Amino acid sequence: MTPGDIEKRARIVRGVRGFFDGLGFVEVETPVRIDAPAPECHIDCPPVATGGFLRASPELQMKKLLALGMDRIYQIGPCFRDGEKGSRHNPEFTMIEWYRREAGYLDIADDLEALLARLGGIGGLAPLGEKPALRLGVREAYRRYAGWDPWTSWDQDRFDYDMAVKIEPALKETGGGVFLIDYPVQAASLALVRDGSAERWEFYWDGVELANCFSELCDGAEQLRRFEAAREERRTLGEADYPIDGEFIAMVPAMHRAAGVALGVDRLVMCLLGLHTIDEARIAP
Repeated sequence: MTPGDIEKRARIVRGVRGFFDGLGFVEVETPVRIDAPAPECHIDCPPVATGGFLRASPELQMKKLLALGMDRIYQIGPCFRDGEKGSRHNPEFTMIEWYRREAGYLDIADDLEALLARLGGIGGLAPLGEKPALRLGVREAYRRYAGWDPWTSWDQDRFDYDMAVKIEPALKETGGGVFLIDYPVQAASLALVRDGSAERWEFYWDGVELANCFSELCDGAEQLRRFEAAREERRTLGEADYPIDGEFIAMVPAMHRAAGVALGVDRLVMCLLGLHTIDEARIAP
């Protein structure tokens, strides 16, 4: 990054903090080294020589705070993923996550649009929030751009392939902001399932994925079942086997009703400053 871009990045991060502080959110800081990452296929946390792993996300630790009774929380900090390096990926990256009790995924979408409108006014940066984002159903996107319906003939490999080579390029051609909303139940991860779909969205800006949001699953038994299924799939694929965070599973029901989102700060900076790669949006080591 140039010195000028470093200053602009700092203004963006200050703008994010100002936005959430102004809404009464509490900024929190949870551990970077954790004992039990969420077991998700193809997301690998770097192991620590003295034990545990570097987090891929502060998600589980922040949800524990919701279960303890905190209502609105956010965190900005480093996250890590093994084997991810490219124009939009880096093994170390910065994430902002925020969570709200008694809220759903559509409430968080409103938060994000308001945040982008705020950031677009900082120092002449690109106006990401200049107009309302399109909300496009995942089912409609696959029917329109990939020619099939994941709800009637699920195929994980085809779903992932078409997302990369058909859906995301179509979103780039659409331009501007797009919420890709309501996912197949097989892609629910930690999301609540209602009426045959997962209450989940991903937000794209000119085809660049910036954020991933859920209405949170608050059923401990179902969350354990999903974790065990993910662990088995990771073993089948030869990926590292992560232990289950039993404390998290026990605390899940106490969240009652909640929603949260992870937003990549480096990609956000990249889009706001008109940069082309994630390396240009990060301070070099």
